[in-house]
Amino acid sequence: MATVLRLHAPVVLPCDADCTVLRDAVVDIDETGRIAHTGPRADAPALPEGAVLRECGGILMPGMVNTHAHTPMTLLRGLGAELPLLRWLREAIWPTEARLTPEDVHAGMVLGALEMLGAGVTTSVEGYFHADRMAEAVLQVGSRAVIGPAVLDLPGVNDGGWRRMTDDISAWIDADGLRFGPGERIELSYAPHSAYMLPPEALREIGEAARERGALVQTHVAEAAAEDLVQRERYGSVPSLLEELGVLGDRFLAAHCVHLSDDDIKIFARHGVGVAHCPGSNAKLASGTARLLDMVAAGVRVGLGTDGPASNDDLDLWEEARLAALFARLSASDASAVGAARVLLLATRGGAEALHRDDIGALEAGRWADVVHVDADDHAFPAGLGVPDDELLANLVWAAGARCVRDVWVAGEQVLAERTSTRVDLAEARATARVSALRIRTA
Repeated sequence: MATVLRLHAPVVLPCDADCTVLRDAVVDIDETGRIAHTGPRADAPALPEGAVLRECGGILMPGMVNTHAHTPMTLLRGLGAELPLLRWLREAIWPTEARLTPEDVHAGMVLGALEMLGAGVTTSVEGYFHADRMAEAVLQVGSRAVIGPAVLDLPGVNDGGWRRMTDDISAWIDADGLRFGPGERIELSYAPHSAYMLPPEALREIGEAARERGALVQTHVAEAAAEDLVQRERYGSVPSLLEELGVLGDRFLAAHCVHLSDDDIKIFARHGVGVAHCPGSNAKLASGTARLLDMVAAGVRVGLGTDGPASNDDLDLWEEARLAALFARLSASDASAVGAARVLLLATRGGAEALHRDDIGALEAGRWADVVHVDADDHAFPAGLGVPDDELLANLVWAAGARCVRDVWVAGEQVLAERTSTRVDLAEARATARVSALRIRTA
């Protein structure tokens, strides 16, 4: 395919496996919205007639991948803010969620998707209710999402039983395909809540349905120490239960994974399971700290997630990157345990690998052109960009972050320009969400 848009910048971070820093480089985007070429400007192919050249001061990098979120919970921010996980769910969150309408979920998803784009997050993995309205919101905003309708037996929230919910997801995939929308912006998945909210036969049948369709299964695993006492007593651990049920594989995404044993980590590595590491939410709810270094050393594919914006309370993956590195350094008593390059890859390429996807998370030919332009005219870069590579990456990860995100493209389409959505009026989105947020608190 011919190049239709070339982005040129002083620095391009393709987020390849070595976290290479390219100087005076370009990203070429073809007419399908995929990357045609990334590399130094001196080595770039000639631009076809009619192609647009866009000069970008600063840094170009891939859109970040939020591997675990419940984004419509933007409406629930602040509820039960001082409670531990299980009390937070039972006393604050689930009773309020029972009052959510499809319109509320759409409003919360629009607002949250805008927040993520503003932070350079182009893809999020979502497990929540009224998934069709989430998909509509994502397509409206222009971001990208892996969406799984939440499967659990919770009166007033998802009545009808887990089997009907599972059948509904299967029927949706069979009707619309696993991925759809412009630039394949939507991927459908199965989102059973957890082993403590569903019986083993539900997890087995969901796994079978997903395997038939090549779909991702995303679920919470070992988030809090007391959540899975029954499962641990009977099976040893939730990973052991999942292995016995035959549902693990490279399209299985386990969120949180705070309380894993050495054997649990080996199980995940053996089956190619991806893990969504959510340090901010885990810390706020005092759930614990996941064993990031041990999982990575064992070969487990790890990405970063924010969790829902009611338990974090934001959707800023830069913050998660910093927390992941800080907590890992503390746990190892080693300031070099996780450097800027490594944690940047966790937020981009690592997230894609955890989803077993090779079409996002890096600026490489053939992948979708999900590109973030970071403005370096900021005090985060006191000496500019002409510094050694390791210093540049350190400034980007430790000092810059979301406030420096200036422009975003998804599948080659600019969806954020000069920090403003090209598709949705932010003030209107906030006003709509505020009406919903107030209603569910007073209903």
